[in-house]
Amino acid sequence: MIWKPNVTVAAVIENDGQFLMVEENTSEGIQFNQPAGHLEPNESLLNAAIRETLEETAYHFKPESLLGIYRWTHPRKGVTYLRFAFIGSVTQHEADRVLDKGIIRAAWLPLDEIRGMTAQFRSPLVLNCIEDYLAGKRYSLDILTHYE
Repeated sequence: MIWKPNVTVAAVIENDGQFLMVEENTSEGIQFNQPAGHLEPNESLLNAAIRETLEETAYHFKPESLLGIYRWTHPRKGVTYLRFAFIGSVTQHEADRVLDKGIIRAAWLPLDEIRGMTAQFRSPLVLNCIEDYLAGKRYSLDILTHYE
């Protein structure tokens, strides 16, 4: 058997001191995350981040830089995730759009509220990504190459 990590993407979006977060029903209860999800076959990492953000928040995401690449293994499930986190902005909101199954809501939350809810995060990567964003980590999108 060949071991493979689950490749995921996430969008870190800040606007006027608030971050776009997703509240969702998971197998472990209600949890919070950035707009995030799995890479689909033949999809570029950037397109995955754009798609997942739209599906989970109804916002159109414009990636501007790569925040980082994160590896995390879920302690109870034993599943390893390789997360590509992007920083960007939103350009449009489709208020009437139906969100993905399991998504309760998308919400703009202030940093102090987010820091106070770590027990409700889907993974430790949620706060780790925000802290890296606040620390100024940024990498050019030119580092990514996608072949058709």
